[in-house]
Amino acid sequence: MITGYAPGAYDLFHVGHLNLLRHAAARCDRLIAGVVDDDTLEVTKGIRPVVPIAERIEIVRSIKLVDDAVVEDVPSKLEMWERLRFDVIFKGDDWRGTEKGRKLEAMFAEVGVEVVYFPYTMHTSSTALRRALSRLDGAVYASAGQ
Repeated sequence: MITGYAPGAYDLFHVGHLNLLRHAAARCDRLIAGVVDDDTLEVTKGIRPVVPIAERIEIVRSIKLVDDAVVEDVPSKLEMWERLRFDVIFKGDDWRGTEKGRKLEAMFAEVGVEVVYFPYTMHTSSTALRRALSRLDGAVYASAGQ
């Protein structure tokens, strides 16, 4: 039985997240989604999520492709592996060939975990959605002041 782990912020859940989980579920027998908590996201990415962890974990847990969803409350993926003992970790291919991707691959090679990359959904991302919401919010404030 192959256990897979798909970590992510899953903030402003969109089709790119769904695509990652769909690809991951097809490559393992049991899929665990790690939903990065608010404080860890702020430390590692410098952003506070729009949707709080309690809601994000509930959304991800409700997706039928996911067998279990856990809060990822540490910045180390290896520490999550020590807790969960998954066989494969899934990431978007925006990590492939990057410094963080190479570090992830080297770290997991030492414990026999395969790193599998899936195509990044280029036309949507939480960052793009956050920017669009910010522009809309600015437009609302601008029109309200006229």
